Amino acid sequence: MVVGVLPALAFPAASWWWLAWVGVAPLLLVVRAAPTAREGGVRAWWGLGGYVLATQYWLLPVTGPLLAVLAAGFGALWLPWGWAAQWLLSAPVTTRRSLAAVIVLPSAWVAAEAVRSWPSVGGPWASLGVSQWNQPATLASASLGGVWLTSFLLVAVNTAIVGVILHRGVSGRVIALTVAVACAGLGPAWFVLASAPRVGSTLRVALVQPGDIADSATRQAASEALTETLVGQRPDLVVWGESSVGVDLTSHPDAMTHLADLSRRVGADLLVNVDAPAPTGEIAKSSVLIGPKGSLGTYQKLRLVPFGEYVPLRPLLGWITRYTNAAAQDRRRGSGLVVLHAGSLGIGPLISYEATFSDLPRREVQLGAQLLAYQSSTSTYQGSWAQPQLASQVAVHAVEVGRAAVHTGLSGDSSAFDARGRKLAWCPSSFRGAIVVSVPLGSGTTVYQRLGDWVLALAFSILLGAVVLAILPSRRGHDV
Repeated sequence: MVVGVLPALAFPAASWWWLAWVGVAPLLLVVRAAPTAREGGVRAWWGLGGYVLATQYWLLPVTGPLLAVLAAGFGALWLPWGWAAQWLLSAPVTTRRSLAAVIVLPSAWVAAEAVRSWPSVGGPWASLGVSQWNQPATLASASLGGVWLTSFLLVAVNTAIVGVILHRGVSGRVIALTVAVACAGLGPAWFVLASAPRVGSTLRVALVQPGDIADSATRQAASEALTETLVGQRPDLVVWGESSVGVDLTSHPDAMTHLADLSRRVGADLLVNVDAPAPTGEIAKSSVLIGPKGSLGTYQKLRLVPFGEYVPLRPLLGWITRYTNAAAQDRRRGSGLVVLHAGSLGIGPLISYEATFSDLPRREVQLGAQLLAYQSSTSTYQGSWAQPQLASQVAVHAVEVGRAAVHTGLSGDSSAFDARGRKLAWCPSSFRGAIVVSVPLGSGTTVYQRLGDWVLALAFSILLGAVVLAILPSRRGHDV
C-alpha cells in the first residue's frame, strides 16, 4: 500500500509532477515479485487502494468509514493490471514480453480509470494524466487522446523503466530505454510541432472568491461587495463561485433585479450560481448568467456528487447522513448541457464535480462554447488537497478541447488557463478578493475534440486481444 501512495504526490498540493513518470515503477516491481499472477493482482489492489485513499483522504468528513470501503472497491479495478504485470514482467524477462507489457499494462490501467470514471461509480478524480496539469508540454498529449492518452504514456514510461531495471542484456535495456524516451517525448514533440490554437480576442474575466462563509445571505453579500470593487476595471465577464446565491431567483424577482443593477454598474455580465430551494421544495445547483436587463440563461448541474449532493440508494445508505456531512436532501439533476451567451461570446458553464469529466467540455465546445467557465465550492474540504486538485483539472480540459478555461472556487482555489494549458492565474484558498484575468480566446479543433475517446477503444481492444492470447495456449494444452 505504501508504494501505491507514491504517485499521489504528483498531484496538488505537493504537485511533484515528475513523480508520475517514475512513481508507478516501485509498485510494478512489488507486483512483479509476487509468486503468482493472482497474488500480483492482490498486491496491485492494495497498492491502488492506497493511491485512492491518499488522493481523496479529504472525503472522510462526508463518507466517514465508508471511505475505506470505497478505496478498496476502486482499488479492485486494478486487479487485471496487477495480474498482467506479474505475468508479463516475471522471469524470464525477454524483449518480446517487455514490449508486450508496455502495451498491455497502460491499457489495463486506462481501462480501470475509465470504469472508475462512470458517474454512477464515482467519477474520474485523480486520473494519473491530470498530474501533468502544470506542464503544458507533457500535457499536450491530452489534445491528441484526452487525459486517457496522458495516463497511458505515463504508465508506459514506468513500465519501460522497469524493463530497463530487469533486463540483463544491453540490447534489452537499450530497447526499453528507447521506448521510455519515445513515450515521454510524445507530448513535448506535439507541443512544439503542432499548430497552436488560433488566438482571437482577449476577454477580461473577473474571478470572485469571498471565502468560506456558511450563511448564504452573508456569502452573497460578500460576493456582491467584491464585485463592486471591479467598477472602473472594465471586465467583460464576472464569475462567482458555486452556491454564491442563496435564494431562488425565479421566485425572488427583487433579488434578480438587484443583481441586474450590479451587472449594469460593473459593466459586465455576471455568471452566478444558485443553490436554494425552489417553491416546490426541490434544490438544484444552477449557473445563471445575468446582464443589466436580467437573466440571459440558466444551466442546471447535470452530474451530482455522490454523497455530497445525493446519497446513492438512499433507502439503504441514508443512515450515513446521521454520522457524516453527506447530503440530507438529494439535489435535482439538470436535463442537459447548454451554452450561455454573453453577447457574441458562447460560455460553457460547468459546476464543481463536473470539472473532473472530459466528455462534458467536449460536448460544450460542440454546442459552440468559446470559453469554459467552472464554478465550485469546496468549503467542506477547506484547507485540504481537494481544492487545488479540482482547480488543476481545468488545465487538462482546456488542452483537450483547445479552449481557454476559468475556474472560480467560492473559497478557493480559483484558476485560469489558456487553450494550451498555460496558467494565467491561480488564487489559493487563503486568497480573498476579486481579480481580473486577461484570457486569450483560442479556437481550433484538437484531435481529441474530433475523435473523442479513441484511446479507450484502443485500450479495451488491446486488453481483449491479450486475454485471447493468454487463453489460447492453455486451450491448446488442454486439447492435447
